Amino acid sequence: MNKKAENIIVGISVGDLNGIGSEVILKTFEDSRMLEMCTPVIFANAKILSFVKKSFTSTVQFHGVEKLDQVLPGKVNVLNLWREGVDINFGKNDEKIGEYAIKSFTAATKALKDGDIDVLVTAPINKYNIQSEDFKFPGHTDYLDQQLEGNALMMMVQDNLRVGLITDHVPLNDVASHLTEELITKKIETIKKSLIEDFSIVRPKIAVLGINPHCGDGGVIGKEDDLILKPVLKKIFDAGTMVFGPFPADGFFGSSQYEKYDAIVAMYHDQGLIPFKTLSFGKGVNYTAGLSKVRTSPDHGTAYDIAGKDMADYNSFKEAVYLAIDIFRSRNQYEEISQKPLKIKEKQL
Repeated sequence: MNKKAENIIVGISVGDLNGIGSEVILKTFEDSRMLEMCTPVIFANAKILSFVKKSFTSTVQFHGVEKLDQVLPGKVNVLNLWREGVDINFGKNDEKIGEYAIKSFTAATKALKDGDIDVLVTAPINKYNIQSEDFKFPGHTDYLDQQLEGNALMMMVQDNLRVGLITDHVPLNDVASHLTEELITKKIETIKKSLIEDFSIVRPKIAVLGINPHCGDGGVIGKEDDLILKPVLKKIFDAGTMVFGPFPADGFFGSSQYEKYDAIVAMYHDQGLIPFKTLSFGKGVNYTAGLSKVRTSPDHGTAYDIAGKDMADYNSFKEAVYLAIDIFRSRNQYEEISQKPLKIKEKQL
């Protein structure tokens, strides 16, 4: 295709076809203005999406392609990955549907890796029905971490609220054993790098939540904060990173302390995601920071209970597209400035 520099190619994996993924994708591109900032490529099948479109009022027109070099700007492109019919039953957990979700996701990941698309936005999958002999990953992030360069880190984003996780899909009783100096240091450095390169924050301030209630209360409620976390944070701070804490997690968000920082680091999944989704549900974005390529997704799941009922809110998916585009541009700008700092400065003068 003839690609203009400003026309960012957004690859989209269709997710679980029995969920709301395809609905929020199509609703997002009901707004024709979206096509002025990006060229969407949905990895699926045009006939399937036409069937989904009938479940709600839609004017979206597809441009079906067999190869990525046939993609056209100004169109909602659908790369036909398969020809056979698919039995869609909205709201049903189906292993066969899981196979198509992974077929879409792995093909889109390959296109991202090969540079055929610029960014990847993934619709929700069901973590249970995607498991197979060929795909044994808890979800998108773990697979992307294997396929792309870098160190994947789950970061939830909504405007200036950014929550990064030290551990993500780890059982609660295993969290403490995962928290090593090496892991904490690597994750915080990944967050710092992302804030600088992806969000254009020159000197980011990072807050870290404690491991135990009240950060262990001096060892009364666990010793991990005193023995592991506090010494690590001091080393990181002394090395030049603006990292603060640990802070007791229970009152950190309710007291609005989070507003003083560019990112908040949580020790485990629910410690970070419960307050994040309470503050921003429906508009938040799941961003996989730390990788060589850009991937985002909405902050919700398959929502089987409302699938096929024209009730899905597409705002989170739309925000995921916006964020992917913004980060792609920010990375390109950072790379340009880093490679030609003197020329950029002279140009500004």
